Amino acid sequence: MAQSKKGKEVVFIDGGRTPFLRAGTEFKKLSAYDLGRRAIAGLISRTKLDGEHIDRVFYGNVIQDINTSNVARESSLAAGLPESIPATTVSMACISSNMALTMAKDTIETGNARAAIVGGTEVMSDIPIRFRKKFRQKLLETQRYKSPADYLKFFKNLKPSDLLPEIPSIAEFSTGETMGQSCDKMAAKYDISREEQDAYALRSHLKADQSRDQLLKEIFPVSLNKGESIVKEDNGIRGDSSPEKLASLKPAFIKPHGTVTAGNASFLTDGASAGLVMDRDFALENGYKPKAILRSYSYVARRPGDELLIGPAFAVPKVLDDMKLKLDEIDVFEFHEAFAGQMLTVLKALASDDFAKERLGKSKAVGKVPYDLLNSRGGSLSIGHPFAATGVRMVTTAANRLIDNGGTYALIAACAAGGQGHAMLIERYEE
Repeated sequence: MAQSKKGKEVVFIDGGRTPFLRAGTEFKKLSAYDLGRRAIAGLISRTKLDGEHIDRVFYGNVIQDINTSNVARESSLAAGLPESIPATTVSMACISSNMALTMAKDTIETGNARAAIVGGTEVMSDIPIRFRKKFRQKLLETQRYKSPADYLKFFKNLKPSDLLPEIPSIAEFSTGETMGQSCDKMAAKYDISREEQDAYALRSHLKADQSRDQLLKEIFPVSLNKGESIVKEDNGIRGDSSPEKLASLKPAFIKPHGTVTAGNASFLTDGASAGLVMDRDFALENGYKPKAILRSYSYVARRPGDELLIGPAFAVPKVLDDMKLKLDEIDVFEFHEAFAGQMLTVLKALASDDFAKERLGKSKAVGKVPYDLLNSRGGSLSIGHPFAATGVRMVTTAANRLIDNGGTYALIAACAAGGQGHAMLIERYEE
């Protein structure tokens, strides 16, 4: 059995999430804070957590509301945790809750905490829309106005266009390209066809549809309108999808010849996740039953142009090497599906001898990920992808799959904006 290089072992007790809903649906009136507190409260209930056992909260959020800029703190307080627990909001795009988890792992390993709550929350239904900078500056100037005459000069040097709202774009600041455009280019570079992408997307939806019972076990139902309705499951899974339906969709980003469509890309999603991690000895002393041991992890970064989404192909070899494991020793794979083209590119790179030699400095390919072990309960393409919540969602599912299948090791991997990537290896806990 592989051992941690550090003195303490950090264990994953359990995790869960709210339903993941398409933006603009039932969660559209809620905030990231609303979903975050519900996820943390759900975790407390599920694990029968004594709040006094928690030393830190690390919680992810990407699209921030200035009113709850430290949403980790606000959500933890509202969920009923003791006010004495410090809480940190983490932002690393699509791997924000992965970073929250590994920050907790490091903090526990160094003896600065015994237990932590981790996770992330995102509401894409209500993104912050600002006035343009010139108008914002004018508004700030009004704080210095002292007489009605001062207000008469408010519109001086302002153009009508300065009054238009500034809607944020989901694009790379450094390149100006959206993820979809970058994925289109990467899929073309690595020769991933439209048909392959559609087939992979269909697989994700069918796997999720077939696994609804297992997914429901990870979900904390959300009560709306003072209990008038309860949301119990994800609403983006399309079990009735077909190759013909997917083939009928037009390119969404690079037109008319692009291969990324609304059908083979993850959709804008509202949702939150939460997980409980502890020092193993502390957990056992206090009656908690771990599901998995958190082992090695890695973070990488590539240029955000044509390699925006290929990070996992560089991160995965690092954790395998660190644990002295080979790909064929992994029992469960949970990879983030930002786009079908991104997933297929990463899988192709890992299986390529040329990629290994030219990009990784290895003599042969990392290995071929077996499809029967990959995202067997669906992934982000079907379940949804609330940016900051996905990482802990994947770890929760990976731990549960290890237990259900009797496996030993699970490998989690994800790409993220900015050309970043992450991989983590967990091991099923055995008493």
